[in-house]
Amino acid sequence: MSTNNTIFAGKTIVATGKLQNYTRDEIQMKIMSLGAKAASSVSRKTDYLIVGEKAGSKLAKAQQLGVTILTEQEFEEMLAS
Repeated sequence: MSTNNTIFAGKTIVATGKLQNYTRDEIQMKIMSLGAKAASSVSRKTDYLIVGEKAGSKLAKAQQLGVTILTEQEFEEMLAS
């Protein structure tokens, strides 16, 4: 799959909490492989927040800023479509 054709190309994505299928490094690599920027903190520039178990302050900040919040499963479903 070309990195420029994904729904996530050019987007800024933050992952937080404990994910089922990815380590922290793996999700960062996955995000970058999609042509997106893997960020470590939520800001107004964040397009998506992928949340796992025990998502804390990043989730609250994303909700406050109106960032699109995805579960790991929703993220994978978007990849598949």
